[in-house]
Amino acid sequence: MKLILQKISSIILAVILICSILPISAAASFEIPGICQVQADTGAAYTVKTLDYSYDYNTYLSLRDMAMLLKDTDKSFSLEITSNTVSLNMGNVYMPIGVENTPWEDDENPDISLRRYEFKVNEQTVFYYTMIMKLPSGDYDCFMMAADLAMILDVNITAPAAGHLQIHTQEPFDISPVSLEEAGYFYGVNSVLVGDATTGELYYRYQSDISYPIASTSKLMTCLLAMDAISAGQISLEETVTISEAVQALSESGDGVIPLEAGEQITVQELLLGALLPSSNECALCLAEAIAGSEEAFVGMMNQKAQELGLSQTIFYNSNGLPSYTEDFVPAKRQNSMSAEDMFRLVSYLLKVYPQITDITSLEKATLESLDLEVSNTNPLLRNLPEVTGLKTGTTNKAGACLVTSLTADDGTGEHDLVVIVLGTEDSIERGRVSGLLARYALNAFYTGREETESGAVGQTSGELPTNAEAAVDRILRTARKTEREQTWEIKSE
Repeated sequence: MKLILQKISSIILAVILICSILPISAAASFEIPGICQVQADTGAAYTVKTLDYSYDYNTYLSLRDMAMLLKDTDKSFSLEITSNTVSLNMGNVYMPIGVENTPWEDDENPDISLRRYEFKVNEQTVFYYTMIMKLPSGDYDCFMMAADLAMILDVNITAPAAGHLQIHTQEPFDISPVSLEEAGYFYGVNSVLVGDATTGELYYRYQSDISYPIASTSKLMTCLLAMDAISAGQISLEETVTISEAVQALSESGDGVIPLEAGEQITVQELLLGALLPSSNECALCLAEAIAGSEEAFVGMMNQKAQELGLSQTIFYNSNGLPSYTEDFVPAKRQNSMSAEDMFRLVSYLLKVYPQITDITSLEKATLESLDLEVSNTNPLLRNLPEVTGLKTGTTNKAGACLVTSLTADDGTGEHDLVVIVLGTEDSIERGRVSGLLARYALNAFYTGREETESGAVGQTSGELPTNAEAAVDRILRTARKTEREQTWEIKSE
């Protein structure tokens, strides 16, 4: 069975590196039209239009062509596409508009862009990057990655021959990170780690013992120390903090996220929400000052905590993960750095000691009452997988786009926290796609017992959850959820 699953995963890999012979050649900065032949379980091959975005083999498939292909199968879906929205409803019959499964009418490169358009699956908003284009008929079509569509429909796609795809509607989606690594899929990523934080078992890792910049995922340590301070009674959630001039200066800079003015009052509760959801750098700095008196003293606490947790490949320079400059005549530019294995240890500890943290990080939105400001969660996977509960995004030029993802899984005897760590992707598009694939792999590995790297007890911790912190987090949730029920908002991406 294990060999069969590995073979299936290897074949799906060929689909992720999709339609590798079409088009024959392409140059950057163009959307190159092409075609491939796709066949479902019970039908002849259909022509499916493709677009290679910017580079050859970076291929997106026509959703209308795929909907027509699958309309008589168990994976049929209807489509409604406008100039900036897509609505896909699984189980519904697709109504053709007359342009499906035909070659392109001309060879001109279409002038469209890859964007995160409004996309709904069964009326639920999801986050995928797609291309929408207007057809000569006046209707619209949407092009998306084969791997993304396979995950949405939960199907297995194989590549039996060059320029051909086969959709197996009765086989669930599966992926092999080892096969991806062998094909060079992670060459554009600093490091990756997938594991079970509850048991310490590692499912897969790639360059996980090397320290890399971690950007705003640093805020996980900042919030851990904040929860420690709450548990110790040093601060309380209701306590108001006065905004300093340093916090205002950061807020007004290019790295500002939330407008904060010196002399204003904001609660610790709102600072936690601001740091974890929209990734507010100024909220993290304000927390640091409130807890330690200065950011310099707080950074000392961060590095001390790292030592206590055994994070040997970790160093912090500030509370938020932004680049930090020295005061030398020729200043050095430094960034908080950590290995993926250290991040796994940190997250495992955080989830064990303060498990309710995921109730915060799983919120899609919240309102900071003191500022009368709505904020959103920057984690795209919250919308794509119901098992996702957090945790944190991060981006700087040096760190690239990072994402630490937590998921819940239940083996029948209890819930487990699965963790996917992806550091240093090229951009938020790749961050979401790599993390999404590995999140699906994490769930498959958990339920099938199939891991692709040595397992071991890593980052296991002990200790009871401090009751003060538990009550504190519960109060955060009650306030945020009350606001969520009463208001709506537009999601702001990082």
